[in-house]
Amino acid sequence: MHSGQLVFSQIIQHLPMRRFQTCVSRYKGNYKARYFSCHDQFLTMAFAQLAFRESLRDIEASLNLASAGLYHLGFRCKRIARNTLAKANELRHWRIYADFAQLLIAEARRLYANEDLGLELDNTIYALDSTTIDLCLSMFPWAKFRRRKGAVKLHTLMNLRGSIPEFILISHGKMHDVNVLDQLAFLAGAYYIMDRGYIDFERLYIIDQAKAFFVIRAQTNQQYRRLYSAPIDKTSGVQCDQTIVLTGPLTRTRYPEKLRRVRYYDPELDKRMVFLTNDFNLPALTVARLYKARWQIELFFRWIKQHLRIKAFFGTSENAVKTQVWIAVSVYVLVAILKKRLALNQSLYRILQVLSLVLFDKRPILQVFSEHDYITENTQYCNQLKLFDF
Repeated sequence: MHSGQLVFSQIIQHLPMRRFQTCVSRYKGNYKARYFSCHDQFLTMAFAQLAFRESLRDIEASLNLASAGLYHLGFRCKRIARNTLAKANELRHWRIYADFAQLLIAEARRLYANEDLGLELDNTIYALDSTTIDLCLSMFPWAKFRRRKGAVKLHTLMNLRGSIPEFILISHGKMHDVNVLDQLAFLAGAYYIMDRGYIDFERLYIIDQAKAFFVIRAQTNQQYRRLYSAPIDKTSGVQCDQTIVLTGPLTRTRYPEKLRRVRYYDPELDKRMVFLTNDFNLPALTVARLYKARWQIELFFRWIKQHLRIKAFFGTSENAVKTQVWIAVSVYVLVAILKKRLALNQSLYRILQVLSLVLFDKRPILQVFSEHDYITENTQYCNQLKLFDF
C-alpha cells in the first residue's frame, strides 16, 4: 500500500542527493549556513520551476502555506524566507548547481543512448546553437549586449538522442557564437551540426583533426573550386554533391583539406540550402536530414523559455542568474529522466503541466498520469441557448 508521500517528494527521490552533497562540499556551499542549506535552496528553486512561481514572494507564500509539511516535501528547514533565498542565490557558487546538472545529464545520456533518430546512424549526434535572453541593463549591468540593452546568451551543445543538453555556457550577450568552439572537447566519430554563424575554418579544421565530423550551412559568398561531382538523384531534393577545395586568401590556409558541398532543395520551405561537411561517406540526402534534425535545439530553446523560469529572474547578480538557469536545466533533465524511468507516454510539456497541479497530492506518481485522459472530447450536443432565432 502507498505510504502517502507527496508527489514533489516522489520526484526528488530520483535525484542523486548524495552526489549533490559532494558538489556542495567541493565549493564549501554550506559554509556558515545554519538554517538554509544548499539542499533547501535547490529544492526551493526546483519547486519554483515545477510550480511556475513568478517571484521570491510567490515562492515564499506557496511553500509556507504548507509549512507543516515542508519536512514531508523533503526540506530540512522549517520555513522559507525570501530574503534568505535571495541571499543564497547571490552568494552560493553557481558551479555547485552546474556540476550537479552535469551529473543528471550523464544519467539522462545513459537512459537515452539507444533513442532512435530515424537517421540510421549509430554515431553520437550533437547540435550546437545559442539563444539570447534579454535583460534590463540598469538592473543587470554586468550583462553587456547593446549600448542601452543587456542580455545573456545560452550557448548549448545538445545530444539529439533525447534532446539532452550536454554542454551549456552562460555568457554576456556580446560573446560571438563561434568562440564557444574553443570551449568544447570534440568526440571522435561524433557529428556536430551547426548553423552558418559558426563558420570559422580554422576551428572547423580542429574538428576534422579530432576525427569528428561536422555539418554546417555554407555562406553564400564562399570562394571554392570544384574538384569532382558525384552522381545524384534529383527527385530526392539533392541538387548537387561536390568535392571542393577552398580558394579564399585566408580560408585555403585555415582549412587546407578537401570539403564536401551538398546543395539541397526543401519543398516544404521552398528554399535551397548549401551544406559543408568533412564526411565523404554519408549519402547526400542524409547530410541534409542531419541538418534538419538541428531544429530540435531550436525547439529546446523555445520550450525552456515558455515552460521554465529563465526569462524572469529572482536575482540580479551574475551568480543568481547562473544559479537559476542551471537549476532550471536540472529540472528539465529530471523531467526527461522521469519520463524514461517511469515509461510515460506524455510529452515533457504535458508532464510539467500535470506536475505543477499535483505537487502537494498524496498519490503515487504513476497513478497521477494513468488516471486521466488528457484528450479533450468534442461533443455534438450542447445545451447553449441560441442568441438569435431566424
